[in-house]
Parts: sequence; C-alpha cells; structure tokens
Amino acid sequence: MTYIYEVGDIVKLKKPHPCGSQEWEILRVGADFRLKCMGCGHQVMIARRLVEKNTRNLRKP
Repeated sequence: MTYIYEVGDIVKLKKPHPCGSQEWEILRVGADFRLKCMGCGHQVMIARRLVEKNTRNLRKP
C-alpha cells in the first residue's frame, strides 16, 4: 500500500521503540524523515526507504 506522508501524521512501525511504543509523529519529510516517539518523545532521523518499508499504518491528524 502506498501512503502519502505529511508533517503531523502518526505512523505505526513494524518494530516497537525500546520504550514500548510503536507510534511515531512525523516532524520532517524528505529523503530522510525526522520522527518523534509518541511514548517517550525521543527523536530520530530515518531514511525514507526504511520508513516506507516498515510502515504498518498511517493516521492523519
């Protein structure tokens, strides 16, 4: 399934963050995504290809 990613969307990824949350808020979209964990607030930069591959669900605000 092809998703349209936008800033503010919530993505559910395949593997959980060590804090236990699987949901991430998109803060930046481009070749890399900046994601913020909805559980603990940790921010990471991840390659677009990895986000697209591991997305299980996309929720618009």
